[in-house]
Amino acid sequence: MNTIEPVIPTPAQEQAALAWLSLLHDQPSSGDQATFSQWLQADPAHAEAYARAQVVWELSEVPARTMADEDASALQGYLDAMNRSRRRSVVRWSGALAMAACLLLMISLGTGWQLSRWVDDLGADYVSAPGEIRTVTLADQSQVTLDTDSAIAVDFSRGERHVQVRRGAGFFNVTHTGEPFVVEAEKGRAQVLGTQFEVRLQPHGAKVTVLSGRVGVTADRSAGQQVLTAGQQVAYGKGLAEKLHAVDSEAQLAWRQGWLNYYKATLADVVQDLERYYPGRIVLLNDELAKRRVSGSFPSKDPQSVLSSLQAVLGFEQHQLLGHLIILR
Repeated sequence: MNTIEPVIPTPAQEQAALAWLSLLHDQPSSGDQATFSQWLQADPAHAEAYARAQVVWELSEVPARTMADEDASALQGYLDAMNRSRRRSVVRWSGALAMAACLLLMISLGTGWQLSRWVDDLGADYVSAPGEIRTVTLADQSQVTLDTDSAIAVDFSRGERHVQVRRGAGFFNVTHTGEPFVVEAEKGRAQVLGTQFEVRLQPHGAKVTVLSGRVGVTADRSAGQQVLTAGQQVAYGKGLAEKLHAVDSEAQLAWRQGWLNYYKATLADVVQDLERYYPGRIVLLNDELAKRRVSGSFPSKDPQSVLSSLQAVLGFEQHQLLGHLIILR
């Protein structure tokens, strides 16, 4: 008995299909329509690619608009940082980019390319790529292990050793020299009192986790200091700090050994972490699914395998496109 092999478009064919879809949604000429018809009939894979593109188009309107708005804001920040004299409002971009063509643009410009990374990296001294964990030695022989997709700026001057976490997270193993060692993230700061610790940015602030020694944490310049010791953690944001609490710091910091550990974390939080290890974008569309709780240990180097494991348990759908976009619903 003969079996029919499934038609699987190539990434180039999928990209072409998205380009055609974008064109056909923008008042195409009769010549464009004729050329599209010829392209569609030239290869069965073209029809399959176009059908997939239509699904992605329907799924992506809301997240595409959100990402377009994010990148519009990031672009304005980049222009401000570069002190460009002619600054044009980028708000008007969001309307056009909010189509699925926005996803095509952001994905095809490069592996995991995001404009916001330009802004973070503009003043950074050390950067790690998505999927890369990098350890650097600073001028005072202190070491910083950067989690994937992270960036820090370093300034050892004016009698103080100063580090700013611009993106992601850093684990600090500080050498004692007699000079203060301060790590800033958002509006807060962690001052070393002799320690190994992590500072991790969060959507609206940061959190500090201490493996050994002591760290003094302030939520902003006018706030009081909380002193953390080994096995303690505190989060802060918008000038306010939460109450410090005990954690399994070894488990929290297992990313240094390639593991992500969760206990009753939301799927939205897990996906947010996985996206930093994935060379592209992961978009979670289902709000109810985003609230589902996840516990377990997962290898950080294979985000797609982790998603497949979670899919088997939670039963969501995955749609992949161009090798750099995963849509979950």
